[in-house]
Amino acid sequence: MAEFIITIIFVLSLGGFLFILARKAPVLATLPKNGGTGLRQHKLFAIAEQKIKEISLLIKKQIFLHKLLSWVKCLTLKIETKIDTLLHSIRKKAQQVDKELKDKR
Repeated sequence: MAEFIITIIFVLSLGGFLFILARKAPVLATLPKNGGTGLRQHKLFAIAEQKIKEISLLIKKQIFLHKLLSWVKCLTLKIETKIDTLLHSIRKKAQQVDKELKDKR
């Protein structure tokens, strides 16, 4: 019984899809192939669209620069931490050597 109901729903859905496709196919065929609307844009709108694209590209470049600089900053901090650890251990060893020299005198 459940399979029968599912089959009916499937057939009705497929029929509705084909009906909509048959009605809209001629309209879709008349649309331009290049993705435009087929209407001529006003010069002002074309200029505004170009400016927006330029601003968008600039923002994308700044985001890339921000990510790059953040990565360099993190890398610098990691290196600085390692250098600090090495310097701390060298100072500690130097203090121990100084202490041993004082004890021998």
